[in-house]
Amino acid sequence: MREERKSMLIVISGPSGVGKGTIYNRLLDQDPSLTFSVSVTTRAPRPGEIDGVDYFFISDAEYEELVRKDAFVEHATVHGHSYGTLKTQVEEKMAKGLSVVLDIDPQGAKNVMKACPDCVSIFLLPPSYEKLRQRLYGRNTDDPKEIERRLSNARGEIEQVGMYQYTVVNDDLDLAYEQVAAIITAEKQRTTRYFPVVE
Repeated sequence: MREERKSMLIVISGPSGVGKGTIYNRLLDQDPSLTFSVSVTTRAPRPGEIDGVDYFFISDAEYEELVRKDAFVEHATVHGHSYGTLKTQVEEKMAKGLSVVLDIDPQGAKNVMKACPDCVSIFLLPPSYEKLRQRLYGRNTDDPKEIERRLSNARGEIEQVGMYQYTVVNDDLDLAYEQVAAIITAEKQRTTRYFPVVE
């Protein structure tokens, strides 16, 4: 049997602190057919973040120049900072047969869904706003003012869950990971992406 498989664009969204990074990092560790698209941002790096690995950290002027050049698949301003997914990052990786995971907010996700209707979209929900608050304060990466802004924005983000194909509640990390992995495994077998030839 000969097999061909078309790569996917996978959108993972959810409010800050819901566990997106933990889940997609585990996906990348377990599935060599997946890769991560490094976004650009105008915010300052958090402790431990590496330029070109976690994000491309750029100035407002550089960001505006990329917007002017139509260099983004999607871009948006979230929590007072600008973010964007570079077309070159996505196109180069998909050309190699890899499926690309995007960690983006609902505003950016909406733009990707419009530009790439074949993408797979997954929204991660927290079990409660109180648990989300505990996670944001517990990770100790943002000041209290920034955390409260992210919590306030979370309510509006969660209201948009209906535009996604799938939703997963991250109350138990192992279970949430398994559910996201199962969605991706199933999506790989769609007849629009998987082309086995029986000889």
